[in-house]
Amino acid sequence: MAIAIRKNVEIDKLRAANKIVAGALNLLRENTKVGASLQELDAMAEDYIRSHKALPSFKGLYGFPNAVCTSLNEVIIHGIPTDYKLQEGDVIGYDIGTKLQGYYGDAAITVGVGKISEEDEALIACAKDTLYHAIENIKPGMRFKELSFLMQEFIRGRGYEPLRDFCGHGIGKAPHEDPQIPNYLDGGSPKAGPKIKNGMVFCLEPMICQKEAKPVILSNGWDVTSTDGLRGSHYEHTVAVIGGKAEILSQG
Repeated sequence: MAIAIRKNVEIDKLRAANKIVAGALNLLRENTKVGASLQELDAMAEDYIRSHKALPSFKGLYGFPNAVCTSLNEVIIHGIPTDYKLQEGDVIGYDIGTKLQGYYGDAAITVGVGKISEEDEALIACAKDTLYHAIENIKPGMRFKELSFLMQEFIRGRGYEPLRDFCGHGIGKAPHEDPQIPNYLDGGSPKAGPKIKNGMVFCLEPMICQKEAKPVILSNGWDVTSTDGLRGSHYEHTVAVIGGKAEILSQG
């Protein structure tokens, strides 16, 4: 596993790509309203990305047809935008990638539409709080498996399960690079495997299931749900390890 150590000039380019991601996500958050269609929101984000001289890096990636993953209610990740119009009480996840001057950005949020239930508020909070808890605990010398174990225990401590078979990842001159960073410890000891070092840049993305962690890919080949059929949530940031701690590059 070759995990890149980025120079400051590279991190600056990654920061610029991620700033556009953050702006696009903020735009979607502001326009998450009853009656907005998923395709309209996708087009809005794509226009924003292109107006900032970047490319929507998800569009065409592995055959994905759109700029934004719009994951509605029971869909946890990789939702394809449709003509569905948001309704009061829906939960919607947005995942966006950009490419700017050869470097990539990537982040995700989950938001409620209008007034949502306390249960859905807690579900969304689990993804967001897991992400920030992990970021706050990153330090050089820590193993990536320790980070995975930390996220797993935080998620389970809230009464949820981390989605299996999908993970966070390195990012740089490609949208997905080494290492893979699951939100759970996949066998063995957390004290094994590669260590986090200054200059590494990667994405953490807690994906939350309510009861069952096993994924189901729906008939369109993209939308991922849990076998429990219940709503999920997803949050993601791109972080760079600088000066002994993690800096969020995709902060709004």
